[in-house]
Amino acid sequence: MTLGLINANPIVREKKERINRVTTTDAAVNHHHHHEAAVVDALDIYDYVRDIRDPEHPYSLEQLSILSEESITVNEKLGRILISFTPTIQHCSMATVIGLSLRIRLKDCFPHFKVDIKVAPGSHADEEAVNKQLNDKERVAAAMENPNLRQLVDECLNSSEL
Repeated sequence: MTLGLINANPIVREKKERINRVTTTDAAVNHHHHHEAAVVDALDIYDYVRDIRDPEHPYSLEQLSILSEESITVNEKLGRILISFTPTIQHCSMATVIGLSLRIRLKDCFPHFKVDIKVAPGSHADEEAVNKQLNDKERVAAAMENPNLRQLVDECLNSSEL
């Protein structure tokens, strides 16, 4: 955690009400069946990542509008998930932590999908470098071996405050 907040006054929105959908996705994820057993859509993915906590604030990615259902694309046939997220400020130094948190959560929940994670075009001053970091297996593995970074990602994923 940094000494001063990077974005001291983020805009916080209400959480959307969860829609109870009976899907086979829940069964597939909970019972580790192959993704062919269920159709996965953007709302399914969103439900698994919306409550990830921002690394700097006690709010979820949903509450800070860092991501939305519309920022997620699923191509079931190709087995691909694309998430485009929008940091709260252009110079967000936590963009990599947010992206790593998304990647780890999706790898655990949807292991048979290829996941691409990017900052939304024009939303980050160092967009190309952040995207390169988040989508390079070796860089992701090296980042997750860093104990401080791993702890920060784990805190984002396991926050009970949400």
